[in-house]
Amino acid sequence: MKKSIIICAAAVAMMSLSGCATILKGKTQKVNINTSNGAKIQANVDGQTVQLPNVVEVKRHKDPLMITTSNENCTQSTVVNNEVEPAFWVNILSGGAFGSTTDYATDSMWKYDENITVHCN
Repeated sequence: MKKSIIICAAAVAMMSLSGCATILKGKTQKVNINTSNGAKIQANVDGQTVQLPNVVEVKRHKDPLMITTSNENCTQSTVVNNEVEPAFWVNILSGGAFGSTTDYATDSMWKYDENITVHCN
């Protein structure tokens, strides 16, 4: 009986110290990046060289997502602002002070638009 109480208490402690957004959404996010005219271009997305259009996995962080391209027919730089992941607010409302701190510290509380367009002529 004593052993099961210890195991249960340890499980509750681990759950309260983990972030809801960190667990549910992870530290990365997949975004669908298209070009406005459907052209295939090479771009740099958050430090990764990728072919667009494409679904790209990016790291969540508090800074805007930067998409750059050297294609003369497209916008050279596209800035994608972030917003707070709804799971972060659920974590705060459910009394998860430790969990919300984890989400903040790991940048898992942020998300980007799921569909992004790089404007091209």
